[in-house]
Amino acid sequence: MTLTNYIARFILVLLILVPCYGLAQVDFNKRPDDDLGNVEDEFQEYFFEALKQKGIENYDRAVDALQKCLNLNSKLPIIYFELGKNYNKLKNFGAAEEALKEAISMQPDNEWFLDELYDVYYQQNDIRNAIKTIKQLVKYHPDYKEDLAALYVREEKYRQALQLLDELDEELGVSESRDAMRNDIYSITGNADDRIENLEQRIANNPNNEDNHLKLIYRYSQIGDKKNAYKAAQNLLKIKPDSKFVHLALYKFYLEDNKVEDAINSVKIALSSPEINADAKAKVLKDFVNFVSEHPEYETDLMDITALADDNKDAKTHSELGQYYLMAGDKVKALSNFKEALKQNPNDFKLIKDVLLLQLDIKDYQAVIEDSSTALELYPAQPILYLVSGVAQNKLGNHQLAIDQLKLGLDFLVENPQMEADFYSELSLAYKQLNNISESEAFAKKAKALKVNQ
Repeated sequence: MTLTNYIARFILVLLILVPCYGLAQVDFNKRPDDDLGNVEDEFQEYFFEALKQKGIENYDRAVDALQKCLNLNSKLPIIYFELGKNYNKLKNFGAAEEALKEAISMQPDNEWFLDELYDVYYQQNDIRNAIKTIKQLVKYHPDYKEDLAALYVREEKYRQALQLLDELDEELGVSESRDAMRNDIYSITGNADDRIENLEQRIANNPNNEDNHLKLIYRYSQIGDKKNAYKAAQNLLKIKPDSKFVHLALYKFYLEDNKVEDAINSVKIALSSPEINADAKAKVLKDFVNFVSEHPEYETDLMDITALADDNKDAKTHSELGQYYLMAGDKVKALSNFKEALKQNPNDFKLIKDVLLLQLDIKDYQAVIEDSSTALELYPAQPILYLVSGVAQNKLGNHQLAIDQLKLGLDFLVENPQMEADFYSELSLAYKQLNNISESEAFAKKAKALKVNQ
């Protein structure tokens, strides 16, 4: 927007608000017909100059022009208001407060004047005066009540803050911002009972609101009251049998109660629901994987559930499944899941390492050489990548290539005696295969010395 347009729009707004500001005492359009006309012209010139300078953020010059306006007419509250705003921008809070108080003394109920004064106090962290001012503003808009509640929190007047939040909830319905403030208060005071009582009251007032039921389940779980959390979950299921989110809690309770079939059903509902996000599904699957690792008789159910989650599995889920299969001794399936996870997170160094070590374990040496070469482009200073590559080259009979890789890796090795011993052992093996017995024995001795000292 150009400066000319800015001023034109400001004047238009100003004229609309003439009764509020009292600017009607001066007729800027009146043609001068006596000596007073010169005064009006001069006033108009200074006032518009102030608006122009403020528009281009020359607040000092705006103040100078407004002071000249005051010299010509000190009875207009808008001049003090404009002075207050410019002083506020200049961080001259004392002068801003003085000017705005003068404007308010002329028009005590002017919302705009009070709002600017509130901002002056707020910027100075003068909470006492900010509260005093915003109490006057509350009668204009209920939104100010939320600001007042936030100020009460800063003053540690939590009961007054909660009372205001209750009033707003009753008038306007609940909101995320007010709920966040309410939860902050409960967290600060440590009063879990009040938080739960509030949620129970909301449920009593509106039993079909699923969100309040879920919050109640979470809050009971948070304080370790599993009995009431379970009861709240069952209550939600009774009221809303088609709820998907309730199963994010129910499967845990069912597992703890050894109701495995019910737990499996809840897991399947959660994993197949498009309403539930991927992170939550990953947590459900992780918990069930952990359960099956302790109860392998349910592995068939895990296979069914895993198949159900195929379209929704993220890198984290594949990684968890990989760890499960690794513990279960199924290295092929573990590797398959690690590779799927790596496709989604190709820069994850832990996944890269897990894949390479498993490939070594199942004797897929060519894959180790290729994948370690790719990984070294991302992590050229990671010695483990050189080590696995050297091992694979040795296994394939490429002993000189193994030596080259292993010696490169040793340059990046820092304070890791176990890995250093592994490097020396592989170098000893490579030199032995090349009939360089002296080098082979030298590296074998180094490896042995490190292992003895561990």
